Amino acid sequence: MGTNFQTMKRGTPILFAPLALFVLILVSVLYFSTRQTPGKSQHSRSEFPPVKESKSINKFTDADFAAHVEQLKKKLPGRGFTIIVQPPFVVIGDGTPAAVKSQAETVRWAVDKLKQDYFENDPREILNIWLFKNEASYRKHARALFGDEPDTPYGYYSSAHKALVMNIETGGGTLVHEIVHPFVEANFPNCPAWFNEGLGSLYEQSGEAEGHIYGYTNWRLPGLQEAIRRNIVPSFKTLMATGTRAFYDEDKGSNYAQARYLCYYLQERSLLIKFYKEFRANHKNDPTGYQTLQSVLNETDMSAFQKKWEKFVLGLSEEFKLLAPA
Repeated sequence: MGTNFQTMKRGTPILFAPLALFVLILVSVLYFSTRQTPGKSQHSRSEFPPVKESKSINKFTDADFAAHVEQLKKKLPGRGFTIIVQPPFVVIGDGTPAAVKSQAETVRWAVDKLKQDYFENDPREILNIWLFKNEASYRKHARALFGDEPDTPYGYYSSAHKALVMNIETGGGTLVHEIVHPFVEANFPNCPAWFNEGLGSLYEQSGEAEGHIYGYTNWRLPGLQEAIRRNIVPSFKTLMATGTRAFYDEDKGSNYAQARYLCYYLQERSLLIKFYKEFRANHKNDPTGYQTLQSVLNETDMSAFQKKWEKFVLGLSEEFKLLAPA
């Protein structure tokens, strides 16, 4: 980059040397000032409020957590488990104590960041986060503790068992994804599956931008791009009207990806937090969120918008960035 003064042609007027030096310095300053910091977004995050401590108050006392842990110890499926209180959850893992402590820090980071932008209320009850060190342990203990046969190798949230159950070997992104669900349940109880999973999926590959949680592109992107090229992605009206059973049972992978990258598009346009708040407020009159989406996007022709969104998605590339709790 810049001018190599050793290779300047003979006959070049000498007054251009200081000018070229000035241009070199200016271009260098601009280059380094616009480089993207690893793990951060270079996009403007104008929708983010100033970073401040969450005003929500945990309704459970230290005594409540201590009593919960004592009861939990009686139910542990064997030795080698570490228990860490990380409000509003209790984290239980069969990895090394150091690994479980690190995973509990991811829980703390995710809770702080999600409450900062979205959620006022903690879950109604103390929930357990079971972090199993590999898939064999995950499946074994899901059966032993809950009688479950997981239909995913990653993890799941069970409201009935008051537990998040996961194979932590698949990474911290699974953990952040599942943490979203009990907070949605506590703050937006009638939230449709498409947005519940879209928001959770957005943060399964996440980091920070300007002190706020930020979702990156991830492994769901190539499949969605292929579906767009094959012209098999449903309209947003159809996706958003999909019932819970249909969302999970019919073309599950495509539904997750489409919902995720709608949330990603809103994030990149600084509209995601606004959409969440307006959708929750207007849910009674707009149960699917479709009218709210039109309003927030300021779009009347949703067919034209879908073509715009599909072009946007096809222009994305898959990124892999480590989730690094602050």
